[in-house]
Amino acid sequence: MTPSELKAYLTTKMRMSHVYQPVMIRRLLLNGGAADTQAIAKDLVQHDESQIEYYMLRVDQMVGVVLRKNKVVTKDKKSYHLPDFESYTPEEQAEIIAICEQLIEEYMTKRGMDIWDHRRRNRKPIDGSIRYQVLERAHNRCELCGISSEVRALEVDHIVPKNWGGEDALHNYQALCYQCNSAKRDTDDTDFRGRPSLFDKKEEYCLFCGIDRGVIRENNLALAFYDKYPVTEGHTLIIPKRHFESYFDITQAELNAIQQLIQQQRSALLEKDPTISGFNIGINQGEDAGQSIFHLHVHLIPRRKGDMQNPKGGVRHVIPERGKY
Repeated sequence: MTPSELKAYLTTKMRMSHVYQPVMIRRLLLNGGAADTQAIAKDLVQHDESQIEYYMLRVDQMVGVVLRKNKVVTKDKKSYHLPDFESYTPEEQAEIIAICEQLIEEYMTKRGMDIWDHRRRNRKPIDGSIRYQVLERAHNRCELCGISSEVRALEVDHIVPKNWGGEDALHNYQALCYQCNSAKRDTDDTDFRGRPSLFDKKEEYCLFCGIDRGVIRENNLALAFYDKYPVTEGHTLIIPKRHFESYFDITQAELNAIQQLIQQQRSALLEKDPTISGFNIGINQGEDAGQSIFHLHVHLIPRRKGDMQNPKGGVRHVIPERGKY
């Protein structure tokens, strides 16, 4: 490609969704027309504000704290200073820089890539298609703070951590920006030793805790079965395996697990019965709302045209005559 062709590509043909293309072309030109992948990657990192923000946090929360505690540096607003730097001769500066470089090289030789393990969130890489599904489900936003992936890099996090027995499964993944993911891990001082048993909680006299009939689908945290007294054909109940009464006590992992089963059962019902034209999805929460089995359960009720004379109002009909408007 001639210089004029390259200029034309940059100025008229190139479609930019990021800074990657001009950064790479610039590096190739600066390197005499050729550059290896590592050199190009280093240039990309320098333009990645999320990486810069990440390491700014490491400076202020980790290395800066240690060096200030040992009176090696001082801090004035956003800047760090070496006290008495004016007294350092050029030779002393060069000598100390050489010591720093030697220590860096020796440590990296000894430990290798392990020193960056804090940036490799999962030792077992998450499959690209799974990562796509997690980020697509989250609409490319952190599911904790809501920030967009265009502003801060997103990572796929285990909701129930691996050391609690959390699954490598779609319903146990969430999208977190690196800052929220780091805060979740680093600042939680909860004693986790008994936490895995949370999801094993059962109630001896609960009809749903001991259910062993007709389970039609399940995952690690939830299961589905047909209602014993169906409102319509295909009426399904989806419940968490853990015993708890209130929807407001559900964990995010259990919510994801239930949602996964709702989607799967909906697809199965539609494939089996093409006359299904709608669904009611509901929860009876509390005795005064009609709850009779005090183990959270979600109703998935298929609807068909003509199954009710006037369906307008839907779930509003839980209070007779109030559904009409």
